[in-house]
Amino acid sequence: MNYRMIAKILAKILVMEVALMVPGAVLEAVDHNPVGVRSYFLSWAIILFAALLLYLIGRKARHGFYAREGLVTTGLTWLLMSLLGCLPFYISREIPRYIDCVFEMVSGFTTTGSSILNDVEAMSRGMLFWRSFSHWVGGMGVLVFLMAVVPLAKENEGYTLHILRAESPGPIVGKLVPRMKQTASILYILYIALSIINYVCLRIAGMPWFDAMCIMFGTAGTGGFGVLNSSMASYSHAAQTVTTVFMFLFGANFSVYYLLLLHRVKSVWVDEELHLYLAVIGISIALVTLNIYALYGTVRESLHQAAFQVATIMSTSGFATTDFDQWPVFSKTILLILMIGGACAGSTGGGMKMSRLLMLFKTLRRNIHVNLHPHEVERVRVNERPVEEIILRNLNGYLTAYGLIVVLSMLIISLDGFSIETNLSAVLATFNNIGPGLGAVGPVHNFSGYSVLSKIVLIFNMLAGRLEIYPILILFSRTTWRRH
Repeated sequence: MNYRMIAKILAKILVMEVALMVPGAVLEAVDHNPVGVRSYFLSWAIILFAALLLYLIGRKARHGFYAREGLVTTGLTWLLMSLLGCLPFYISREIPRYIDCVFEMVSGFTTTGSSILNDVEAMSRGMLFWRSFSHWVGGMGVLVFLMAVVPLAKENEGYTLHILRAESPGPIVGKLVPRMKQTASILYILYIALSIINYVCLRIAGMPWFDAMCIMFGTAGTGGFGVLNSSMASYSHAAQTVTTVFMFLFGANFSVYYLLLLHRVKSVWVDEELHLYLAVIGISIALVTLNIYALYGTVRESLHQAAFQVATIMSTSGFATTDFDQWPVFSKTILLILMIGGACAGSTGGGMKMSRLLMLFKTLRRNIHVNLHPHEVERVRVNERPVEEIILRNLNGYLTAYGLIVVLSMLIISLDGFSIETNLSAVLATFNNIGPGLGAVGPVHNFSGYSVLSKIVLIFNMLAGRLEIYPILILFSRTTWRRH
């Protein structure tokens, strides 16, 4: 294990985290909030001290960085950034309990959007900005951002692929261009461009600049933190429609936009994951619209509400325009299923990903065919290309870990005495980085009622879900830290 290189990367990450906090501190100064300003300065001092220690450990780092180091670096990065990034909330006492601060920060960086806050509007603008900005930072991945702007290594750039694979959502991560640094840069250029367009559209729809900025952060990162207690319900239909469209856009694979820029429309047209994503969107909206028509009385309003909630759940954003916990059971069941499926691989969304579901369907069809024709050999193909068997084996391992984590998490948090509906949706909402669930953690409630133990479990779920399970599980494996 190359501990020194890991420490060196972590030191750079923490310095970057301090820089990312600056806008929040500036807002506190503009609003003449000395408590908020002091909280940021004290947080910076602590974080920079930790960065200095890590730098001293890693200043003579040797080259040689492999898959294990990539997974460990990714897991430690997200854990450390959350544990230290929440300090402004805690020092300012805007969130009095440290475990609640960690929960909120992990929810921000993992773009989950689950919250323990009973009164969002009571927070200062500087804290709200950092809280929402964490969505945008975590959406594409903080390590992807670092690779895009900072040369992590000159002589051994190949190791960046290990980091990108460990951090990027989805079962397959490849290069858009030959060099990984260029790939990371292209992803962030697309991300920034879409974010700017989203912000401009929200401003045109009449949203105040601060609200538009925070909502854009939550939409781009598919996070869902709002600045009002009513989430998105108090904004105009135009603003809600803009958010609906962009939630779907940020839930798609970013390679699609890159291919469109290259005018490779045919490659986009044959993308089977995109087909599945659009089909699920269309069918879900249609079914929910029909099911909730009696509640809203008009097709237009029913379609508007159905499209927004399907978008927010499927893209794993977590905004809300209505209390969908009051919807008929059929519609709530659809939303619960969409929590598991999630968005596309290579997007900022969470969930199991459309690509995995696609491979599962194709594997099931292949297995049925093989049982009927045992002497034939058939390969699973996606976009007319064969899928390697190792990817299918990894998919089976992922599903096993997914099921075990869901079951064990439900078992532990059930000690708090909430209903099965509440506990199941809480686990799915955090593990799939959705945000709100059903019952006591529905869109008009929050996660504050859970015990410290349950919050720790849900924090683990958010991190494991965002990082595709393995980078977090590896941190708890003894073989990871064993010297070879």
